[in-house]
Amino acid sequence: MSHTAAVRIPDYQSATDSANNGRSHLAEAPSNFEPVLNTQEAAALLQIHPKTLQRMARQGRVPAFRIGDLWRFRASELDEWLRSGVCSNRHSCRN
Repeated sequence: MSHTAAVRIPDYQSATDSANNGRSHLAEAPSNFEPVLNTQEAAALLQIHPKTLQRMARQGRVPAFRIGDLWRFRASELDEWLRSGVCSNRHSCRN
Protein backbone atom coordinates (compact mmCIF):
# COMPACT_ATOMS: atom_id res chain seq x y z
CA MET A 1 0.00 0.00 0.00
CA SER A 2 1.33 3.41 -0.98
CA HIS A 3 1.11 6.44 1.28
CA THR A 4 1.51 9.91 -0.10
CA ALA A 5 2.02 12.99 1.98
CA ALA A 6 0.25 16.20 1.10
CA VAL A 7 2.80 18.97 1.17
CA ARG A 8 1.91 22.61 0.75
CA ILE A 9 4.70 24.37 -1.08
CA PRO A 10 4.53 28.03 -0.09
CA ASP A 11 4.12 30.56 -2.84
CA TYR A 12 6.38 33.57 -3.10
CA GLN A 13 3.72 36.20 -2.45
CA SER A 14 2.40 34.75 0.81
CA ALA A 15 5.96 34.22 2.04
CA THR A 16 6.76 37.84 1.22
CA ASP A 17 3.54 39.08 2.81
CA SER A 18 4.08 37.19 6.05
CA ALA A 19 7.74 38.22 6.24
CA ASN A 20 6.79 41.89 5.80
CA ASN A 21 3.59 41.84 7.88
CA GLY A 22 1.50 42.11 4.73
CA ARG A 23 3.61 44.89 3.17
CA SER A 24 5.41 43.60 0.11
CA HIS A 25 8.46 45.62 -0.91
CA LEU A 26 8.43 44.03 -4.35
CA ALA A 27 5.81 44.81 -6.96
CA GLU A 28 5.66 41.15 -7.98
CA ALA A 29 7.71 37.99 -7.66
CA PRO A 30 10.39 37.46 -10.32
CA SER A 31 9.11 34.96 -12.85
CA ASN A 32 12.18 32.74 -12.49
CA PHE A 33 12.19 32.68 -8.67
CA GLU A 34 11.67 29.20 -7.25
CA PRO A 35 10.53 29.15 -3.61
CA VAL A 36 12.65 26.94 -1.38
CA LEU A 37 11.47 24.20 0.95
CA ASN A 38 12.43 23.88 4.58
CA THR A 39 13.54 20.55 6.04
CA GLN A 40 10.04 19.52 7.13
CA GLU A 41 8.52 20.22 3.70
CA ALA A 42 11.34 18.51 1.77
CA ALA A 43 11.32 15.48 4.08
CA ALA A 44 7.55 15.11 3.64
CA LEU A 45 8.00 15.26 -0.14
CA LEU A 46 10.68 12.55 -0.01
CA GLN A 47 8.76 10.59 2.65
CA ILE A 48 11.73 10.39 5.00
CA HIS A 49 12.36 11.67 8.50
CA PRO A 50 13.57 15.30 8.70
CA LYS A 51 16.65 14.30 10.74
CA THR A 52 17.59 11.79 8.03
CA LEU A 53 17.33 14.53 5.41
CA GLN A 54 19.46 16.89 7.51
CA ARG A 55 22.12 14.22 7.90
CA MET A 56 22.11 13.55 4.15
CA ALA A 57 22.44 17.30 3.49
CA ARG A 58 25.41 17.60 5.89
CA GLN A 59 27.08 14.67 4.12
CA GLY A 60 26.47 16.22 0.69
CA ARG A 61 24.32 13.29 -0.41
CA VAL A 62 21.29 15.42 -1.33
CA PRO A 63 21.15 18.82 -3.09
CA ALA A 64 20.72 21.45 -0.38
CA PHE A 65 22.06 24.74 0.85
CA ARG A 66 22.15 26.59 4.13
CA ILE A 67 20.73 29.95 5.01
CA GLY A 68 22.23 30.68 8.39
CA ASP A 69 21.73 27.56 10.49
CA LEU A 70 18.80 26.27 8.43
CA TRP A 71 18.86 23.80 5.53
CA ARG A 72 16.85 24.71 2.44
CA PHE A 73 15.96 22.63 -0.61
CA ARG A 74 14.64 23.28 -4.10
CA ALA A 75 11.89 20.89 -5.18
CA SER A 76 13.21 20.89 -8.77
CA GLU A 77 16.70 19.88 -7.61
CA LEU A 78 15.30 17.11 -5.41
CA ASP A 79 13.24 15.84 -8.34
CA GLU A 80 16.30 15.88 -10.63
CA TRP A 81 18.35 14.13 -7.94
CA LEU A 82 15.76 11.37 -7.65
CA ARG A 83 15.46 10.96 -11.42
CA SER A 84 19.24 10.72 -11.80
CA GLY A 85 19.16 7.21 -10.39
CA VAL A 86 20.11 7.74 -6.76
CA CYS A 87 21.22 4.48 -5.23
CA SER A 88 20.86 3.45 -1.63
CA ASN A 89 23.99 2.36 0.20
CA ARG A 90 22.10 -0.64 1.56
CA HIS A 91 20.27 -1.85 -1.53
CA SER A 92 21.30 -2.25 -5.12
CA CYS A 93 19.53 -0.19 -7.76
CA ARG A 94 16.93 -2.03 -9.77
CA ASN A 95 15.76 -1.02 -13.23
